[in-house]
Amino acid sequence: MQASAPTDSGTWSHWHIHGEPIRLGISSCLLGEEVRYDGGHARDRFAADVLSEWMEFVSVCPEVEMGMDIPRPTIRLADEGDGVQLIAPSTGEDFTEQMQTYSARRVSELQELDLDGYILKRRSPSCGMERIKIYRKGAALSTNNPGLFAAELMQRWPSLPIEEEGRLNDPGLRVNFIERVFCRNRWRVLAKRGLTRRLLVDFHTAHKLLIRAHNEAAYQKLGQLVGSAGSMDDEQLYAAYEAEFQRALSFKASRKLHVNVLMHAMGYLKDKLGQVEKKEILSSIEDFRLGLLPLIVPLTLLNYNIKLYEIEYLMGQLYFAPHPKELMLRNHA
Repeated sequence: MQASAPTDSGTWSHWHIHGEPIRLGISSCLLGEEVRYDGGHARDRFAADVLSEWMEFVSVCPEVEMGMDIPRPTIRLADEGDGVQLIAPSTGEDFTEQMQTYSARRVSELQELDLDGYILKRRSPSCGMERIKIYRKGAALSTNNPGLFAAELMQRWPSLPIEEEGRLNDPGLRVNFIERVFCRNRWRVLAKRGLTRRLLVDFHTAHKLLIRAHNEAAYQKLGQLVGSAGSMDDEQLYAAYEAEFQRALSFKASRKLHVNVLMHAMGYLKDKLGQVEKKEILSSIEDFRLGLLPLIVPLTLLNYNIKLYEIEYLMGQLYFAPHPKELMLRNHA
């Protein structure tokens, strides 16, 4: 990996190493596997048809893997005053302890696989990420609780990018999740292959504008970490950087911050562009700010001129190509 080369280092593919796949955990039913309580599936087109072209999946179905049949009685979370339990109301069976034991073991196994993200099945009492109904005396109560397996996954692995397939229908949440997944993979592979302080500087430099689009304060903190590297040993430095880097990306990139980054990039071109070109780019940025154009439009105009005038710093910024263009994530954001 030649991370310091300015000519192509601003593309996701430059940082991707063949043989080090981007690996996602995913609820089995979302891949079309017939593992649901009724013998059916909940195939998700975005995951099964789109992401499968770029990522390797680790399929997980807690109910089946812990020994439940297909088909099987429906299960749900219930709380009759003794804490939340996972029960099958038609039979009265309590699967709480079995699911908790399974979840602890399975999450440990998944951590050994170095996942880059996870897509959960919404509304599932095992895999739901949020707002799972809890029943009391037969009545469904609205809560913000996750399913039992999801709760274990999120508690044990807070830095892992995790989403539900339903939330991924939101363009902003979708692009944020995929950016986090690709960024995590880049860092994970770099660390696995052997970090050096030089590579850390290259990595941080390439991600500067992308980080700023997510969280300006985190960008400042990461810059200070890299700048003060001499005050801590390698292991401490890398761990601190990774934690803050992952935290920064957990913030959803906002339209306002995107505009700030686009204008910052525009500053490198202000003395090179003619009035017509300058006006066209500024107009596209303003229309994006107003929600009249998707992000891809000002990005494309800027990127063309960045390459035309060979602005090396910007050519090395992953902000312009953090994931495959074929995913078309910024066409809708």
